[in-house]
Amino acid sequence: MSRRKLGQLEAEVLAVLAGADGFLPPQEICDRLDGDPAYTTVNTILFRLLDKRLVERTKQGRAYAYRLTADESGLVAERMFGHLRLAHNPSAVLSQFVHGLSPQEEAALRALLEGSGSDT
Repeated sequence: MSRRKLGQLEAEVLAVLAGADGFLPPQEICDRLDGDPAYTTVNTILFRLLDKRLVERTKQGRAYAYRLTADESGLVAERMFGHLRLAHNPSAVLSQFVHGLSPQEEAALRALLEGSGSDT
């Protein structure tokens, strides 16, 4: 099993929580993640997200369950802006990004740029 990139597991945990209808216990989050991450690792990520106020938790039995409190699209966009701001050549970064899009993602981006996209 290969190791995830720095911040990748945190992003994956956020995505799982964004797709949930309510609070999820850590074990269920682990079960929804690829690669069978350790329960303790996911718990550590959840504690960090709690400290950042990106998730909230509630007691369920003897354990806690978590839910996303932030807007996922805003979080992802901010990460993208952060990386773009640090780039020596932002145009090259944008070019690489656009060339990596699926046809559906490209169509959505094109619609947004032309002003006919919707906020989803």
